[in-house]
Amino acid sequence: MPSRIGSCACRSQRGGFPLAGGSAFGPCSPAFPPRQPGPAVMRATWVLLLTAGAALAAYYVYLPLPGSVSQPWKLMLLDATFRAVQQACHLIHYLRLSHHLIVLNYVIGTFDKLKSVSSERISITDAVFDGVEVRVFEPPAKQDETLKRSVVYIHGGGWALASASTLYNNLCRIMAESLNAVVVSVEYRLVPEVCFPEQFHDALRATRHFLHPDVLAEYSVDPSRVAISGDSAGGNLAAAVCQQVTGSHLTVRPKLQALIYPVLQAFDFNTPSYQQNMNMPVLPRYVMINYWIDYFNGNYDLAHSLVINNHTALDVSQALSFRGRLNWTSLLPSSFKKNYKPVIQTTGKAEIIQKLPALLDVRAVPLLAENEILQLQPKTYILTCENDVLRDDGVMYAKRLENAGVEVTLDHFDDCFHGCMIFTIWPTDFSAGVQTRNSYIKWLDENL
Repeated sequence: MPSRIGSCACRSQRGGFPLAGGSAFGPCSPAFPPRQPGPAVMRATWVLLLTAGAALAAYYVYLPLPGSVSQPWKLMLLDATFRAVQQACHLIHYLRLSHHLIVLNYVIGTFDKLKSVSSERISITDAVFDGVEVRVFEPPAKQDETLKRSVVYIHGGGWALASASTLYNNLCRIMAESLNAVVVSVEYRLVPEVCFPEQFHDALRATRHFLHPDVLAEYSVDPSRVAISGDSAGGNLAAAVCQQVTGSHLTVRPKLQALIYPVLQAFDFNTPSYQQNMNMPVLPRYVMINYWIDYFNGNYDLAHSLVINNHTALDVSQALSFRGRLNWTSLLPSSFKKNYKPVIQTTGKAEIIQKLPALLDVRAVPLLAENEILQLQPKTYILTCENDVLRDDGVMYAKRLENAGVEVTLDHFDDCFHGCMIFTIWPTDFSAGVQTRNSYIKWLDENL
């Protein structure tokens, strides 16, 4: 009887149900251990967990892409990996362990070393040109050859990432081998170590030093066959440097300039390509704007005002004189303009230009240069990609140069994306990378 009384007390307090013999299911009823789930239940649980994980991963990876993009799923995976690494770097930055760009650059360099390719035919040496580090790629001398042609190459990476010795080592090696040319890759200093105009000054000093007749002779380079080239932010620096050296009193001037999906203006972040590709992998619009802010040592709080063009509104007097030089409604073909409308604010924030005056400095935004400067530019090659926020920067520069009397080749790729040319080695190899690289090298081979 006492055991039944205990069972009833337990039932009334805990809500258990009595069994034969007086025990009950409940916290104070230890007679039988909990029943373990069977193998079928465990398998079903794992299937559900894996399905949920796969769904979350697919949600993170998937991006709606135009049907014209080549290898879309591979591009989504590349972009998802890059975003995950960036988010981890931002967490490290938030914890004040290191600057996110320094960490990101370290990760990029480490990964690139795992897939580096060497060539015994090309001599690779590091040097210093007027205080600026460079990497020089030299093909072997041929018996019937006295002087070689040459390319000064300025790498991309948002003025903050990559280097001549890692991510761009393979591209410059292939250029030197394919063109039988001396390639000088400029190792300019990066954000956050320095900001504008130091990257520009580094690229300009290294280029001027190399163009000196004595230095060209040292590397057995023909002074009449030198090109300046670069991609993305490096294309920005290449265009700005070319404008400076062609307007100077240097004895030797570049024969060509070749710009690969260059970033050339921060005046209008609502060109058709910025609107069309605002969420495109690798370089969405907000990332490009953040690169500009970092380059100018600005505050991220300005990003929203920049994205709606508050800095170049009609009441911002500093911007008025430049508006005619960047009118995409007249500079772009109808196939690029489509149905997009200009975003021009009536009232804006002039203080943005006061905080970031480099937004209108032609050394940073070469697309805004005067016609008198553009007329002096050498024969030009500009490569653009349809799936790139910077597409219209290159197309507008090509049109302005052409209007100034410069011979221009605009090489446009409908199925390619920003940065594709450096993705040519497994596991980040893309057909778009090989396609654009071959076209670029072919033009240099035929014109340099």
